Amino acid sequence: MKTALQTYEPVLGFEVHVELNTVTKMFSTATNAFGDQPNSNVTAGDLGMPGTLPTINQAGIDYGIKLGLALNCTIAPESRFDRKQYFYPDLGKNYQTSQLEPAIAYDGYVDVELDDGEIFRVEIERAHIEEDAGKLTHIGSTGRIHDASASLVDYNRAGVPLVEIVSRPITGAGERAPELARAYLATIRDIVKALNVSDARMERGNIRCDANVSLMPIGSETFGTRTETKNVNSTRAVAAAVESEIIRQAKVLDAGEAITQETRHWDEEARSTRSGRPKSDADDYRYFSDPDLVPIVTDEAWIERLRAELPENPLQRRRRLREEWAFSESEFRDVVAAGVLDEIEATVVAGATAEAARKWWMGEIARIANEKGVSPEGLGVTPADVVEIERLIADKTINDKIARQVVGHVAEGEGRPTEVVEARSLAVVSDEGALTTAVDEAMAANPDVVERIKGGHMQAVGALIGPVMKATKGQADAGRVREIILEKIG
Repeated sequence: MKTALQTYEPVLGFEVHVELNTVTKMFSTATNAFGDQPNSNVTAGDLGMPGTLPTINQAGIDYGIKLGLALNCTIAPESRFDRKQYFYPDLGKNYQTSQLEPAIAYDGYVDVELDDGEIFRVEIERAHIEEDAGKLTHIGSTGRIHDASASLVDYNRAGVPLVEIVSRPITGAGERAPELARAYLATIRDIVKALNVSDARMERGNIRCDANVSLMPIGSETFGTRTETKNVNSTRAVAAAVESEIIRQAKVLDAGEAITQETRHWDEEARSTRSGRPKSDADDYRYFSDPDLVPIVTDEAWIERLRAELPENPLQRRRRLREEWAFSESEFRDVVAAGVLDEIEATVVAGATAEAARKWWMGEIARIANEKGVSPEGLGVTPADVVEIERLIADKTINDKIARQVVGHVAEGEGRPTEVVEARSLAVVSDEGALTTAVDEAMAANPDVVERIKGGHMQAVGALIGPVMKATKGQADAGRVREIILEKIG
């Protein structure tokens, strides 16, 4: 990428789609829920059946205004819904209900913190409310449409409320463009989670990012032809997609060829983008005002009521927590990158130390979640469980090794930590007789080690603790075992 940036300056733009977690869909009474039986949360209106009329979900409007306010936007006194015309099988009505002009929120900005603490301001052009489309599943060897023998459509997602956040063109990022892309998407996710207007599960598609990239010669003021990499659903992937496009476009331009304005798709395995279809402009969608939906008219009282409900700004919150927890910058950066800031804060509020909370959420919980292919928050281990595990360790009911086993059993749905310890008889062996017997056997089996300890080589004690821990299946208190060994040797 450095070679490309010697000649070209990248111009970025992001369209982030946020699925709102309203109880029902944006324009129908169908349930808004993830993972239900395909086509079970559908009304006739979602399918575009003749004679059906939409109704506006009030909660969806409130959520859109809240998100606009959190992005420092102006809220439009009056906005409307439009019909965006295009045909695709997952859009039953053959148009998408969306907003062109005016959108519910416009002219905002978001401050993005980069890895070294530098703040980069990204200007927001608008945030508008629209509906999601259904989901296509292509039956074939690759799961892509080009070699599919059939395609299945699930309309459960059709009509789910979205807010699309559109940035203005971003220049000046230079070689930090991929880092900015990752940090920007993470910032939007943090804002959305703080507002509690979306589940914000990127692996479920609750937040999806379209990354626009173009290159212009250094010193030029004319933007190049852009490509739009669609539906990138992780912060790491959006950074990689931006870097991949910068490198690819530079090679095309260096060869004297032109960039095609098109949509592209991120290929995780190939770690590069691949061509999709020619990119349409707004005129191609033939927008017109939806005659079945009334305009949204806001007033100051409505806006100020929602403004009063806004939570602490995520950037300010991170700075406060980093200071309160006394984490190093690298430790805190890792916590944010792992997406467990909320879980650690909730664990501290529940009674654990910040260091203990970080140890569990960044350690064993993260490891198990990674093995299962889920996020730590989706594993089933709660902040209260972590506090309970720490209490069991403090009470010497279990040790650290057993505690890691307990976390695994809790993640498997076997109950809360205390229940798991009781059901599996995992409590530390506290029977002095049993410990003394295990120590005697270890000393008898290792007389050379005993002599080394007598000779002052105290580090050799570990060679006796190991067999005792093995004999007690790891359920002995290692500290007490050490004490018994030293008492016996004198």
